[in-house]
Amino acid sequence: MTGEEILSQLNPEQAAAARTVNGPVLVLAGAGTGKTRVITYRIAYMLATGIPPESILGMTFTNKAAREMRERLEKLVDPDVARRVTLGTFHSFCGRLLRREISALGYLPGFTIADESDQLGIFKQAGASLGLAGENFPFSAAFSCMNRWKNRLVTPDAARRAADTEFEVLASQIYDKYQELLELQNLIDFDDMLLLTWRLFREHPDVLERCRERYRYLLVDEYQDTNGAQFALVKMLAGDRCNLCVVGDDDQSIYSWRGADIGNILDFPDIFPGAKVIKLEQNYRSCSAILDAANAVISGGDARRHGKKLWSALGEGTPPRIVSLDNGESEAEYVASMIEQLRRQRKDGHAPYGDFAVLYRSNQLSRQIEQALRSAQIPYRLFGGQQFFQRREIKDALAYLRVMVNPRDDQSLLRVLASPPRGLGAKAVETLKKRRVLDHVPMFRTLCDREFHKTLSRAGAEGASGLARVYGEFEKQFAEPGNIAGKTAAFLQACGYIDGLQKIYKDISDAVKRRDNIDEFISAIAQYEAKVNAPLTLGEYLEACSLMEEESDDEASSGDAVTLSSIHAAKGLEFPVVFVIAMEKGIFPHEKALEEGAGDEEKRLFYVAVTRAKEELYLLRARSRMQRGVTRPAQQSPFLGLLPDGVVERCEPGDLLKGASQEDLMKKFEEFYALLKKDAKK
Repeated sequence: MTGEEILSQLNPEQAAAARTVNGPVLVLAGAGTGKTRVITYRIAYMLATGIPPESILGMTFTNKAAREMRERLEKLVDPDVARRVTLGTFHSFCGRLLRREISALGYLPGFTIADESDQLGIFKQAGASLGLAGENFPFSAAFSCMNRWKNRLVTPDAARRAADTEFEVLASQIYDKYQELLELQNLIDFDDMLLLTWRLFREHPDVLERCRERYRYLLVDEYQDTNGAQFALVKMLAGDRCNLCVVGDDDQSIYSWRGADIGNILDFPDIFPGAKVIKLEQNYRSCSAILDAANAVISGGDARRHGKKLWSALGEGTPPRIVSLDNGESEAEYVASMIEQLRRQRKDGHAPYGDFAVLYRSNQLSRQIEQALRSAQIPYRLFGGQQFFQRREIKDALAYLRVMVNPRDDQSLLRVLASPPRGLGAKAVETLKKRRVLDHVPMFRTLCDREFHKTLSRAGAEGASGLARVYGEFEKQFAEPGNIAGKTAAFLQACGYIDGLQKIYKDISDAVKRRDNIDEFISAIAQYEAKVNAPLTLGEYLEACSLMEEESDDEASSGDAVTLSSIHAAKGLEFPVVFVIAMEKGIFPHEKALEEGAGDEEKRLFYVAVTRAKEELYLLRARSRMQRGVTRPAQQSPFLGLLPDGVVERCEPGDLLKGASQEDLMKKFEEFYALLKKDAKK
């Protein structure tokens, strides 16, 4: 195809974005406006007008996105030509460059990349070499601090000079030692791939110039998600020629907690003078009623943004519905019932389960929805997460309880000893295993043996004796039936598991999410006890829980199924019908996010949720919700106040949930109409 034939397949704004090849270009691609299509057609147009494929560099955030672009490009141009275009993630580009050039920085070309567990282990080793003990120093917070520095291209020396607190001084010292240990082992981590490439460009301008000469045309996907390091690399590569096209949507910037800087896209016209700004506002995904709601959400408030207004030629459609339920359990049952009712009403009664999605702000909120769907025998899949009882922290908590019920459960005990670590190293664990094999002594009995404690380090002895003491204290409490939820909460706290979550998970936000899941687990126990309405023993609950896990394991992971997903994980997806649950103050927007001043980002996250829906959208809130085993009144999310009455319908469950199929309703209407005609004749 010629260049003009390629452009003829695009709408006017898309064609303008594809045609503008020289100079800086910001393409503001609203949700559902064909972002990937524009990028691939732009590359095809460039190739059709004679630009060599080797001179084009496209950078994405995921390998999946890069693969999709290449597959689409190969359908537009000669596949051999398409394969000569460089398309990949920031990290893959930097990795290839460093393999060739890293010796200039004192590393060997055969470096290996440290994974997350390697990184945290080396970081703690660096802290230990400085006399910092894990029990007395917040390593996870310091590790997160180091990652933020790296994302902003802050070296150890610069971090130390800028440190304002004693904690930051210590974190910068660990950072310095950590980098030393990495270099000694010829290791780099993922953040280093960006930081070292930046160093390479700064310290060896000849390398940068060679890259600029080769890659004369740059494209960056999802530009709103770039961090400081990625922005710096893009700016350096663009150089004075600055044939740079970035595509993104500031309204969908939801990853600041991963280092993304929304200022990169907001300030693009100022950073690159003369930049052309092209807005893609025609949405090809959703009906107008849903886009009206999305526009109302994102335009409300004083947040700085590039003004856009999405519109659609797909028809008006059904206004989004706001539905108030009594509690979380009734909310979950309502979702299950509505899915079945809507399936009967849509597509001649043959709507697939895959048409439906349930979205939530935090992963722990999936638990009640999962149970309701299982009870209704509705297949589902968790996107971007695990089924609730398969999550690591829930398995950890269950392991603690199983050892209480059955001290001979060695596998559960080994899990307990590692979550969190208690100073019992590989040698101590090996002794436990040998005693089990040679003397047939359960590991838990050996763990409680004072003679065994004498063979351990001081920290190991304290860890073993402390754990044995807590089990002894709670054994009598659990022997009495009733209040399993309350006892479990106290037991996990006394064992050090709750506070130990920050030792297990390097990132503070990750540890908070895991804590939220443990709170939800305790709520699940309380709800099960209330449903049984009789004093339960711990053993009885664990047996019931095992059956729930077994049922969950039998769920098909593929095929026609309802999608359950956090809103973050659902970005980029679309569904005919979407339910957004738990639209309540403190949950969405998330209380912690508001405390950290991330209210605007929470609003953008709500906008992302709304724009996942193609045809129907249901926003659900409960008047009360159980959290941490206690039922509390819940207030409506302030986000719902952004939606005026003319844009949404506010409903009670009975307004929509009729319990009868559309066919049944039509049959009754026809019968009623026949009676009217008969009466009229009389």
